[in-house]
Amino acid sequence: MRKRSRKAKLPNAPVRTHIESMSHDGRGVAHIEGKTTFIDGALPGEEISFLYTGRSRKYDEGRLCEIFAASPERVEPGCAHFSLCGGCCLQHQAADRQIAAKQQSLLDNLERIGKVVPQRVLAPLTGPVWGYRNKARLGVKFVKKKGRVLVGFREKRTPYLADIQRCEVLHPSVGERLGALAELIQGLQARERIAQIEVAVGEDVTALVLRNLDPLAASDRDTLRAYAQSTGLHLYLQPAGPDSVEALWPESSQLCYRLPNFDLEVAFLPTDFTQVNPAINRLMIEQALALLEIDASHRVLDLFCGLGNFTLALARRAARATGVEGDAALVQRARDNATRNTIDNADFHLVDLQQDPGTHAWMQQAYDRIVLDPPRSGAAHIVRELGKPGAERILYVSCHPGSLARDAGVLVHELGYRLAAAGVMDMFPHTAHVESMALFVR
Repeated sequence: MRKRSRKAKLPNAPVRTHIESMSHDGRGVAHIEGKTTFIDGALPGEEISFLYTGRSRKYDEGRLCEIFAASPERVEPGCAHFSLCGGCCLQHQAADRQIAAKQQSLLDNLERIGKVVPQRVLAPLTGPVWGYRNKARLGVKFVKKKGRVLVGFREKRTPYLADIQRCEVLHPSVGERLGALAELIQGLQARERIAQIEVAVGEDVTALVLRNLDPLAASDRDTLRAYAQSTGLHLYLQPAGPDSVEALWPESSQLCYRLPNFDLEVAFLPTDFTQVNPAINRLMIEQALALLEIDASHRVLDLFCGLGNFTLALARRAARATGVEGDAALVQRARDNATRNTIDNADFHLVDLQQDPGTHAWMQQAYDRIVLDPPRSGAAHIVRELGKPGAERILYVSCHPGSLARDAGVLVHELGYRLAAAGVMDMFPHTAHVESMALFVR
């Protein structure tokens, strides 16, 4: 007797439907016989047909097949690989409508999760929408069936690398070279043992860190060195963890980004965390200091400070800035950057902010202002401690509206702050990432 397949067969005929809204990850949302269905490539208000790509008990998934009535927000994607590559999901929507939808997502999260409404909605911070990305991790894979190496991002909703030749959102020094990088690695003996390329673009230098799973043969090192010399790209190798990174060419390499309005030059290593979008980063720092109303009498606490992105700028305007970070390498980089910029009114502390910070000496001090820029998970472990320093203003920079909304609820309903202002920043155009900023005033 033949066993019945556990996986239900998907309908192979297109289904016509109306798109009601957009999901948090940029897919159109429809309801088919009462069941939620997420459809790649569809926009709110459109009449479309789609093909099922997956079905589950709670929801179904599909991809756009035909458009019968297009949304006025629909535009032609700027990348030839958009339908395949999973690096972007919103190129079919006009850039101004993307950021407007993200603004609404922020406000919806604040009201639904945090039960708070900002007194003022900040205008979105916007910048270039192409060639903006200065940091990225590219997958590398020798695909035996194709007989060649692929370099790039994964396909939409699959674990496989997309077969692409260029990327329109990456900085052109890399985005226009994906095909050439694939050919370069194709010619190496170690072509099956290069797993990833980390991209880091500074003001004057573009660096690539190749994650080599085995030591490279001398001939491979020579090939890579020659490519670096001919292109001007700075090449690094990473045979193990982050501490194993070594410069291949040139032997000495320095990356930095500049914040001209604060007379700052911030040095970093290619594997350090830095903001991916330099134009938005500059606007973000300027808006943060304006909202905080910093003056020369203020003492400021900067939590999750990284390599001093906000702290150093704060130190230029305040009496003193104290940065706290859980990554030892970034704390050292922050201290080095303070010295590099002749800043003597900033101090930095290595502390895991996911643990109770209450016993540390810096937490016992009074601060006039607080900045926090936590990871995606938010600042749940420290947010309830923020009432102790007595700061009049708290600025929260967020990369996830849900965790911001949760923490905003604590600041407003438990600690007595009001949400004075909030708005989004277009740090990742053409993606569903929502970056935002919120000001809380006691």
